[in-house]
Amino acid sequence: MTTFVKGHGTENDFVLLDDPEGRVDLTPELIRHLADRRGGIGADGVIRVVRSAAAGQGGSETGAEWFMDYWNSDGSAAEMCGNGIRVFVAHLLRRGWVQLEDGEEVSIATRGGVMPVRRRGDLYSADLGEWRVAGGPAAIASGGDVKVTFPGMPPLPGLSIALSNPHVVVVLPDVEALESLDLSVPPIVDPAPPNGTNVEIVVPLHDQSVLAELGHLKMRVHERGSGETRSCGTGTVAAALAARAWGGNLAPDHWRVDVPGGTLYVDVEGTGSEGDSAKLTGPAVIVAEGQLVDD
Repeated sequence: MTTFVKGHGTENDFVLLDDPEGRVDLTPELIRHLADRRGGIGADGVIRVVRSAAAGQGGSETGAEWFMDYWNSDGSAAEMCGNGIRVFVAHLLRRGWVQLEDGEEVSIATRGGVMPVRRRGDLYSADLGEWRVAGGPAAIASGGDVKVTFPGMPPLPGLSIALSNPHVVVVLPDVEALESLDLSVPPIVDPAPPNGTNVEIVVPLHDQSVLAELGHLKMRVHERGSGETRSCGTGTVAAALAARAWGGNLAPDHWRVDVPGGTLYVDVEGTGSEGDSAKLTGPAVIVAEGQLVDD
């Protein structure tokens, strides 16, 4: 039987399947079944916990023994997951498959590259690596490079952020507009990204007229392949990057982002349009474990 755990990062929840030697036949049908909140366990995504060599993702030469094999709830593969990678590391620690003292880090392989995750007390900090504003300075100056349409609203400008997963960030004027937004159907992005995209919608809560030490955003998200979720890790970072780009010289490098499932923190390095590092810090919680029943 295959063992699993259920965990979440700011209520973005996952089923993690133990498969260190790469023996589980993880089909889209199985993923959809596990993620189903009525007929299965229920989750925003499914993560296979497998050694990199067994998954054909390299091994010791990459510096990452473990590969986070991440799948959306609809059975489609994703590059990685910023909340999921923290839960992944918390699970490895719980199983005893890695040893990690406070302040130490472990490298995790993903489809988006190898990413270090550092233990910070009860929290985990993942460096999601290189990022860029897809349209560069011209897109920032014009307010966006795509149009995003939500039900009952005219098209709004969106800024595309390349960060492991694809993202488009839209800003709204106030919290009331954010809370009343209909995300029961996917937003329409024009032009449509070839591989789909996550859409983050934000409202700045800090004073944007002065240089702030800590930026503060409130965010909702519609995730590609999962619908609206309570949180999105890479989306949180994309939201901070977009707000930082729009803010120009007054924008901080450190951000607090409130999502429906909790609070995350982002630390950014680089210019307004590209950089080599974006760190996401937040909790990881394991809530249950069990065994899959073979048919």
